[in-house]
Amino acid sequence: MVENVEVSQFLQVAKVSGPAFDPVENRLSFITDAETGLPQLWSYDFITGHKMQVLNTDDRVMFMNYLPDSSARIIGMDANGNERKQLYLADTRNNLHRLTPDDNAIYQYGGASSDGRWIAWASNERRPAYYDLYIAEIASGKIHMVYEGNATYNIMTWHPDGKHLLVQEKFTNLYNCLGLLDLSDGTIEWITPRHIYASYSNPTFSKDGKTLYIISNRDREFKSLAKINMASYELTWLYEHDWDAGNLTMDQMGTKLAYTTNEAGSYRGWLYDLEDDQFMDWNVGMGTIGDLSFNTDGSKLVFIFNGPTSTADVWTLETSQLKINRLHCTSTTPSFEDNLRKPNVYKIHSFDGLEIPSFLYMPTNLKEKAPLVFWVHGGPESQTKAEYHPVIQCLVNLGYIICAPNVRGSRGYGRTYIQLDDVRKRMDSVQDLVEIADALKKEPEVDEHRVAVTGRSYGGFMVLAAVSHYPNVFNAGISLVGISSFRTFLENTGPWRRKLREIEYGTIEEDGAFFDQIDPIHHTDRITAPLLVSHGANDPRVPIAETEQMITDLRARNHPIDYIRFEDEGHGIVKMKNQIRAYTGMVEFLEKHFN
Repeated sequence: MVENVEVSQFLQVAKVSGPAFDPVENRLSFITDAETGLPQLWSYDFITGHKMQVLNTDDRVMFMNYLPDSSARIIGMDANGNERKQLYLADTRNNLHRLTPDDNAIYQYGGASSDGRWIAWASNERRPAYYDLYIAEIASGKIHMVYEGNATYNIMTWHPDGKHLLVQEKFTNLYNCLGLLDLSDGTIEWITPRHIYASYSNPTFSKDGKTLYIISNRDREFKSLAKINMASYELTWLYEHDWDAGNLTMDQMGTKLAYTTNEAGSYRGWLYDLEDDQFMDWNVGMGTIGDLSFNTDGSKLVFIFNGPTSTADVWTLETSQLKINRLHCTSTTPSFEDNLRKPNVYKIHSFDGLEIPSFLYMPTNLKEKAPLVFWVHGGPESQTKAEYHPVIQCLVNLGYIICAPNVRGSRGYGRTYIQLDDVRKRMDSVQDLVEIADALKKEPEVDEHRVAVTGRSYGGFMVLAAVSHYPNVFNAGISLVGISSFRTFLENTGPWRRKLREIEYGTIEEDGAFFDQIDPIHHTDRITAPLLVSHGANDPRVPIAETEQMITDLRARNHPIDYIRFEDEGHGIVKMKNQIRAYTGMVEFLEKHFN
């Protein structure tokens, strides 16, 4: 193993997100955990190149949006990771004014009217399982419910006329429809078919409101760029990609669109000139492109680029020349990035012939067989991408081989692939993991007797399922906020989440016997691998009881299981001191059992 490598040096690389140009001043705002270890609001001055923190709050800043033609911003914050997001106005002097009334509710921001007088949001304030729709006048603070509904609704954006809201009814994480809410009478006219299983995201209106630009996969395998005629509601494809498109945004002049395509976990950027009907693609390298936003005249696009050897940072694109520039809003150095490793794409054919892709990270200068660690994503409809991951890079520098698989059920590989693990097909994805492990054990660099599996959230379920159903395959397991029983998970998860999760996992009423058959909590007697588990006490998604019932059962059997509990975290580990504690514990656990 490599000496003098500490996880903290990889974790303390600042994370950055949400950049946006100030509509008035020659600067931009962004969110980063630099210096404080907690996501806060910062600004970057284009004239001086100076960066400074402009807010200092007790809890994380989750998002930021400018109001039209103003330096004032709307931000969202929760408390200790509980995900009960509240909305605030950060005025032009960076004073905070709370806008939402209920600490126990969740408020999803829906944008501002074009005159900047009104904002909109969806909230489960009335009933935790459902979201109603509201508008609020910023000057007076008066709040008006404009739609009461017994479903999961979101406000996507305001119509340019200021008299309508574009709303979304969400049926599952993958299936939704769009409608136009008339603020004068509270009625919704649906503009996409409710009976067609499809996704609609990133909607943006033309300046005159006659056209809606959208990312959708209606009747397609992959998500692509389309437009909807607001008179006829006819959808027309503008560019049909063979990869998922996303991150669509429009410049304020209404002449350009920018978006991305996710090409097997690495992104390409696109510009579409609406006047010339011309597409131009651009690239930064292996990595992801996100959080796209134009400046006022459309001459620049700001975005986040995050690659395995180029840590997340704010970049700009000059739209006329496609020239990119890194703003260095984080403190990483070229010498640090020189020690980072790019992954290779590793593919196998699983038990049924399905091709399963993974990212494989290999240490340099291996002189003997190395331990193998699987890093399994959550979701389950998420995707491991070609991004900087501090713990993966730390472990690679310590001499571990890392495999980050995208087993069936992952997004990014088409509509069919993402549905291959639904409900009764749940364990097929676990078998994919086993098939990859069996293949990698045959590689000359891999020590087949030192194989660990790690994952968080649904990835934590994958860990617990792998070590309980396939005890001879894995030699150690690390589960972060993992599900140990789908029955108890569905009984106790936030009521606003249960219906959406049942489409993916099944229901207790119809699938309870299947849950009992596969749930790791019922197979603890088969586990032979030592375990490390971690959880936040405020987790609203996967309740902490999912971890603690595993601990109780395994300790009653005198099985080795280590536990790291956080009283001030939720589903994710946000605070830097807690990240260092959790991931240092992970590295120490692996070192103890594999060295």
